[in-house]
Amino acid sequence: MKISEFLSPTDVTADGAFSDKQKLLEELARKAGSIVDVPADRILSELLKREQLGSTGVGGGVAIPHARFYQLDKPLGMLVRLKKPIAFDAVDEKPVDTVFLLLLPETGDPLGALAGIARALRDPAIMAALRRARSAAEIYRALTAG
Repeated sequence: MKISEFLSPTDVTADGAFSDKQKLLEELARKAGSIVDVPADRILSELLKREQLGSTGVGGGVAIPHARFYQLDKPLGMLVRLKKPIAFDAVDEKPVDTVFLLLLPETGDPLGALAGIARALRDPAIMAALRRARSAAEIYRALTAG
């Protein structure tokens, strides 16, 4: 599954400013809730449940918070490049500056989307381009060019 199938250019934010993981997840849940037919508080609850299982901070300054919802028929992605990195309890214990929210349907093969975004965000060339980008449009192009 191509990233452009579940990430819209309008769902990319450059230089987001959040003081901590909780506030970031709250804002992502609010934005996602306005797009899909799921209340923001339920999205937040599911994201926090997933974080309790183990941090979605995958290392290298990247986090991929995700959750599944029966209301969805296709994945929804949102990307935030942070102005200042925040603690995210990442596996490498380093703060994150790139957060990709992924909401997945409960049925089908939604893990293809998760695998695809994880692969892309581990690619040094993509991450260098993403971090160098001056706008949300440039970030989107860096992530979806392949």
